[in-house]
Amino acid sequence: MSEPTENQRKLRVVVADDQAAVREPLAAVLALSEDIDVVAAAADGTEVLTAVAAGPVDVVLMDLRMPVMDGIETTRRLAEQYPQVAVVVLTTFADDESILGALGAGARGYLTKNAGRQDITRAIRAAAAGQSVLDREVQDRLLATARTTVARTTAAKTPVSGAALPEDLTPREREVLTLIGRGLPNRGIAEKLFISEATVKTHINNLFAKAGIPDRAAAVRRAIEAGLA
Repeated sequence: MSEPTENQRKLRVVVADDQAAVREPLAAVLALSEDIDVVAAAADGTEVLTAVAAGPVDVVLMDLRMPVMDGIETTRRLAEQYPQVAVVVLTTFADDESILGALGAGARGYLTKNAGRQDITRAIRAAAAGQSVLDREVQDRLLATARTTVARTTAAKTPVSGAALPEDLTPREREVLTLIGRGLPNRGIAEKLFISEATVKTHINNLFAKAGIPDRAAAVRRAIEAGLA
């Protein structure tokens, strides 16, 4: 296979995990991808910050439970100091506190360690392109949390803020938002609507801009609040 051209340069990735038995094989597997260059492997958050400072770095593949400085605090500092660096969480934990903590700190993707190599490389590429990728288990947790929150709000007869969608959303954009709310990834949406993934991305960008939606997790909540999912 040919090497990436200058316009298709390799993505510079830091792999962070406190367990060498996980960190080193993961770095080796990622290095097999012709468009990924593992520039550093870190055992804790301080080592991540040191690697990013030495840069340049495009994506950090981040474990959450690490000594010295954990993944959530490291993600928060990266978001503040190096906002151009995307973070994809790769962890065994899929509880609400971990998911919401990482996404709230600025993580662009969240995968569990059940993810395969293709899932991880796809998430790295998506994060580098400014997109959010969430593991299906994570999406299900977010959906469950959002539905519980909406149900409680409805039961209390408190209006749900932001539930109304812009009138200029097209029917197709509403369809896409509905499917995001049901937890489908871009590929699943494309197959469901018989359109290309590139077209799905265009619809997502348009509806996010129109509705003021910052990321996919917020889109899931917005779809539920609007009664679409």
